[in-house]
Amino acid sequence: MIQHHLRVHRSEENLAREGQLAWQLARVATDPVEVTPEVVDMIINRVIDNAAVAAASLTRRPVSSARAQALSHPVSTGGDGATVFGPDLARRVSPEWAAWANGVAVRELDFHDTFLAAEYSHPGDNIPPIVAVAQHVGCTGADLVRGIATGYEIQIDLAKAISLHRHKIDHVAHLGPSAAAGIGTMLGLDQTTIYQAIGQALHTTTATRQSRKGEISTWKAHAPAFAGKLAVEAVDRAMRGETSPSPIYEGEDGVVAWLLDGPDASYDIPLPGAGEPKLAILDSFTKEHSAEYQAQAWIDLARKLHHEHPELFALRHADPELVEGQGPQVERIVLHTSHHTHYVIGSGANDPQKYDPTASRETLDHSIPYIVAVALQDGAWHHVDSYRPERAQREDTVELWHRITTAEDPEWTRRYHSLDPSEQAFGGRIEITLTDGSTIVDEIAVADAHPLGARPFARADYVQKFRTLAAGVLDPEEIDRFLALAERLPELDADEVKQLSIQASSGVLASAPHPTGLF
Repeated sequence: MIQHHLRVHRSEENLAREGQLAWQLARVATDPVEVTPEVVDMIINRVIDNAAVAAASLTRRPVSSARAQALSHPVSTGGDGATVFGPDLARRVSPEWAAWANGVAVRELDFHDTFLAAEYSHPGDNIPPIVAVAQHVGCTGADLVRGIATGYEIQIDLAKAISLHRHKIDHVAHLGPSAAAGIGTMLGLDQTTIYQAIGQALHTTTATRQSRKGEISTWKAHAPAFAGKLAVEAVDRAMRGETSPSPIYEGEDGVVAWLLDGPDASYDIPLPGAGEPKLAILDSFTKEHSAEYQAQAWIDLARKLHHEHPELFALRHADPELVEGQGPQVERIVLHTSHHTHYVIGSGANDPQKYDPTASRETLDHSIPYIVAVALQDGAWHHVDSYRPERAQREDTVELWHRITTAEDPEWTRRYHSLDPSEQAFGGRIEITLTDGSTIVDEIAVADAHPLGARPFARADYVQKFRTLAAGVLDPEEIDRFLALAERLPELDADEVKQLSIQASSGVLASAPHPTGLF
C-alpha cells in the first residue's frame, strides 16, 4: 500500500491532477491487476448477503415506494435496462432507477455488511449500482467482479482515513466516489473519465447526518441508494465529456476545507500501489443480526447472559410474578464501550427517542439500550419480531431498557479505531448491578460472526442467511436458481448477469403497500 497525502491547496497553487486524490482513486480503478481468489469468494458471499436482506425487505413500505418509482422509469436508451428485486425478471427499468430501488431494498433492514474505522460504511451498498449498470450494458460476471472489488477498495480506503461523521456529514459521501469508480473499472473507462465521475459523485452526495439523528426516518435506507443512483448518473455525464469541480477534495472551497477538517487539515489515505491487488473487502464483515453493527457483539453477549442467568432475564420475561420476592433483580446496567457506540447509538447521543417505546424501527435499531434489553430477555434477536411495537412497549422491557446506559471507555475507543485486525473491537464491557449490591461483569470484543469471533461467517452461513430470510418470500426453486447463479459469478456471461436478481413468489408483492406519487 502507498499513502496518498491529502491537504487543502490555495487556487494559486494550481494543484496538478496527478496530486489530487480523485485522480489517484481513478488510478486505482484503472489498474488491471487480477482479482484474487479470496476476494472473488468474498464478493460472491456479499452478493448473496445483499439478496438475502433485500428479500426480507420486499414488502416493507420504503422498499415498495422505491420499487414503484423505479418501475415508472422504463429502459433508457443505450442498453437493455436492469432488473428490480421482486418483480418478474423480464421487467426492466433504467439502470439508475434499478440502483435506487435495489439499494433501498438492501439497506432497509440494516442487515448487510459493514466496515468501521475513521468513518463508518456499508460497502455492500456499492453492489446495486454496479450490478444495474452491468445488466444494462451487458457486462460479464468477470467484469462485474472487477467493478465490485474496486468499489469496496475505494470506499474502505477512504473510510480508513477520512472521518465524515465528526463533521456531521453522512457516510454516503464516500460511497458516491467508490460506486462511480467501481462502475468505471467494470466498463474499462479511462482514468480521466473516471476522475471526472468521482468528482461529480462526491460533489452531489455530501449531506448531513441528521438522517441518523433523533427520530430516524425512512431516509436512512434511501440515502445510500440515492448515492448509488447519483454515481450512475455521474458516470453517464463523464462519459459524455462533462467535467466536475476540481480539485474536489483539495480546493480552497472544496470538501476538506469547508465540510471536513478545514483549510489546515491533512490526511494520509492508504491506496494500493500499481499492480497491488484490491483486498479491502477482506477487512469488512457482515451481520448476523438486523441492527446497527456496533450492536452485533452486544446482542451476542446479551444472548449468552440470558442463558447464564435465567433467574434475572429468562424467568422475568416468561412471567414477572414468578420472580417477585425471589432474590435480587437488576438495579442498573452500564455498557462501557467506544466513543462511537456511546455517542451514536448509546445514551451519550442525548436522544430521548432512544428510550421511547413508540419510536420508529429505524430509531430502535440505533438504540443500544433497547437492543440489549430485548436480547437479555429473549436470548435471541429477530429482524421483525424484535422491533414490533408490542415488543418495544412491553412493560417489563421498558423498565429494564430505562435502567441501561452507556459510558465511553478510552481503551474500547482505542481498539475501535485500531487498524490492527487482531485488536480491533466493536463491543465492550457490561456491568450489571443487582438490587443486593452484587454485580455481574462480562465483556466481548467482536461479534460471534466476525472473522475473529466465536463463529465466523463462511459461505454456508451466507447461504443459510439467504435461505432463512427468503423463505416465504421467494419460491424454493427461485432460491436455488439465484444461489446457483451467484456462486458461479465470475463465470457468468452477459445474459446470465441480467438474471442476477430475485423474483418474489406469486402474491407476495400484491400484499405489499402501494404508495402513489408523481410518477
